[in-house]
Amino acid sequence: MSAALSGATIDNAGPASPQGGRTRRTTPRSTLTPGAGLGLGVAMIWFSLLVLLPLSAIVARAAAGGWSQYFTVLQNPQTWNAVQLTVTQSLVVTLINVVVGTVIAWVLVRDRFWGQKLLNVIIDVPFALPTVVAGLVLLGLYGPNSPIGVEWAFTPNAVTLALAFVTLPFIVRTVQPVLEELDTDAEQAAASLGASRATIVRRIVLPSLFPAIASGAALSFARAISEYGSLVLLSGNRPNQTEVVSVRVLSFIENGNYSSAAALASVMLFVALVVIVALDLLQRRVARRG
Repeated sequence: MSAALSGATIDNAGPASPQGGRTRRTTPRSTLTPGAGLGLGVAMIWFSLLVLLPLSAIVARAAAGGWSQYFTVLQNPQTWNAVQLTVTQSLVVTLINVVVGTVIAWVLVRDRFWGQKLLNVIIDVPFALPTVVAGLVLLGLYGPNSPIGVEWAFTPNAVTLALAFVTLPFIVRTVQPVLEELDTDAEQAAASLGASRATIVRRIVLPSLFPAIASGAALSFARAISEYGSLVLLSGNRPNQTEVVSVRVLSFIENGNYSSAAALASVMLFVALVVIVALDLLQRRVARRG
């Protein structure tokens, strides 16, 4: 009788084992060791001091004025034009970087040519170069009396140019390590079965690179909508034409209108979060489809 009761208890505990019985499936609640828990606590405190608390303060400052504060800020034609210009140009630049950055990463990994190591170093220049200096460099090349005859300074094209310059490395540096670790056996097998190069790239390479591309795109967009330094000199900050959100926020602060500045900053924070979450969901969907 006791053996039967014991067997019944085991039967209700979990799936069958290879010996015919049942085994209890246990999942540990946490795998953190005491040392790892301490490290996590330190990391969260540091992250909170640098990111969470300042963002919470901005949102709280904006929320103090209620929804009417947001409506008042966004109904201003100059502010709305700045938001439209910033978001639109950031999306355009992100799409350009997805294509161009992926191609550059492919060339750096899969091809061998003279000057490759130098190009690999130059890719990181926008990371290291102060953004104001970047604006000065671009102004010298694309400003009045341009040596190449392309005078884009103080036009909407200047915004696209500056954002493309400062965000180019994000896609390259997120895709390049993944491409270096990507096994070429599947590509060779597909080629031996008669698959074209385009089919191999579309069905094998791109699905493997998509998570890295999505991460780089999210970083590129978030960086673009917050750019300030390179645009100060190159775009001219012309209201309703080349003025971006970062410049508009600075104008509010200089005029002592901190509530409007906080409201506009929180709106752009929301836009960035929407784009980042959308890219993350798309990445997960692609991963589930294999």
